[in-house]
Amino acid sequence: MSEPASISSGIASRYATAVFDLATEDKAIDGLAADLDTLDSAMAESAELRDLMSSPIYSRDEMQAGIGAIASAMGLGATLANALKLMASKRRLFVVPAMVATLRDMIAEQKGEVTADVTTAKALTKTQSEKLAKALKAAIGKDVNLNTTVDESIIGGLVVKVGSKMIDTSIRSKLNSLQNTMKEVG
Repeated sequence: MSEPASISSGIASRYATAVFDLATEDKAIDGLAADLDTLDSAMAESAELRDLMSSPIYSRDEMQAGIGAIASAMGLGATLANALKLMASKRRLFVVPAMVATLRDMIAEQKGEVTADVTTAKALTKTQSEKLAKALKAAIGKDVNLNTTVDESIIGGLVVKVGSKMIDTSIRSKLNSLQNTMKEVG
């Protein structure tokens, strides 16, 4: 891992731990999870918010006022809103996406859940998602939250990543394997 990435993940981890501990003390983990969903969707939808978080042209005061107004408008809980304002005052808003991911992992671990990243060639139906979650729960022994994405280039099948394990049943990988075998033969 590169040093700047390691530093960023360390910063994100420290803020995430502090926010998680405060939310645990206040018995507000469910509220924090909802706030993370709100913040995550706002970051995905708003280029201005992403710019505020990563641009060095804003002063600390501008960042703090901006993120405070945004947190208030989104209705974020005091714990997360105060953490964001503190991060703005320290010019650490660039690690918010990593902090959100770390917090999600901490909440899932506390609830005994794991997240599986699933890539399919076309969107899964609700029934297919439920069956897949049930099969993964039986294999892993924990509740599984599915994070699904669609990638038509895999042609068919699916790619499932849970922690450090990956199951690739995509047609693309099978074709690549067949191609490699054919190269070895001829």
